[in-house]
Amino acid sequence: MKLLNEILGTKYPIIQGGMANIATGEFAAACSNAGALGLIGSGGMDADSLRENIRRCRALTDKPFGVNIMLMHPQADEFAKIVVEEGVKLVTTGAGNPGKYMAAWKAAGITVIPVVAAAILAKHLEPLGIDAVIAEGTESGGHVGEMTTMALVPQVVDAVHLPVIAAGGIADGRGLAAALALGACGVQVGTCLLASTECPIHENYKAALLKARDSDTIVTGRIGGTPVRVLKNRMSREYVRQEKAGADKMALERFTLGSLRKAVFDGDTENGSLMAGQAAGLLHEVRPVEEIFAAMVSEAKDCIAGVYKEITL
Repeated sequence: MKLLNEILGTKYPIIQGGMANIATGEFAAACSNAGALGLIGSGGMDADSLRENIRRCRALTDKPFGVNIMLMHPQADEFAKIVVEEGVKLVTTGAGNPGKYMAAWKAAGITVIPVVAAAILAKHLEPLGIDAVIAEGTESGGHVGEMTTMALVPQVVDAVHLPVIAAGGIADGRGLAAALALGACGVQVGTCLLASTECPIHENYKAALLKARDSDTIVTGRIGGTPVRVLKNRMSREYVRQEKAGADKMALERFTLGSLRKAVFDGDTENGSLMAGQAAGLLHEVRPVEEIFAAMVSEAKDCIAGVYKEITL
C-alpha cells in the first residue's frame, strides 16, 4: 500500500482539513510548506474570494495544495468551474455527490477525494472515478456523521478498492499510527491545527481549545438532521436545549446565524460556534504547523516500532 505522501507528492501522509472561514489561501500554503497537503476551505467564501484565495495560495507555495468544496453550498457549481479555470490539481468534497462535476474535473486532471461518513457511501461513489476517500468519524469537529473513526475506517477500507484517508479524533502520532493500522494510507486533521501559530482564528478561540477537556464538545443539530460538533458554551447549550424543546428549524437557524464568524473573527467564545473535535482535549499549546506535523510523524514512527517490538505471536 502506498502512503498518502507518495500518492500526493507531499512530505507527510497528512491532509489539512478544509475548515470553513478558517482554511484560507495563506493557511493552506503554510500547511503545504510544512509538509502536509494544504486545503482551501470554500465554505464561507463566494466565487470571487475563492478565486483570490487560490491565487494567494499559489503565490505562497510551490508545493501541492487543494480546495475543499461543500457541495450543498449555493455556489458549488461556480466553485466547480473555478477549480478547473485556476488549475487546481486536487479537490475534496463534502455534503453531497460530486458526480455531475466528475467529467470536467477528470478532463482537467484533478484528483477528487470525497469525504464520507459511511462505508455504503464510499462504495456508491467509487464507480464515479474518484481517486480516494476520506473516512471521517463522528469525533471530528464541524459537520459529523454517526460512526466512530475506529469502526468506520476499516469498513471503508474493506468496501472500496481505493486509498482511504482517516479523519476524526486524530491529533498526534498515536492517532496517525492507529489510522495506518486500520488500513488507511494517511490522515486528515483539523482540530489540532486550530492550535497553530499560523491558524487565522481569534486568540480567544485558541485559548478555549487549550482549556478544553475530553468531554467538552457537544453536537448541535442532531435531532434536526444537521449535526455539528462544537465546544460547549452558552450558545451550544442553549441550542440543544431549544432543539430538545421542539424549536422549529428556522428558529434554530436564526439563533445560530453568523455564529462561526463570531468565533473565528470576533473571538466570542460564549455566543460563537467554536467548531472542534473530541481531540481538543489533546491540545496543550500553540505551535507552528511545521512542528505539529513533524512531531506527529515522529511519534507515529516510534509508536509503530514500539508496538511491533512488544507483540509476540
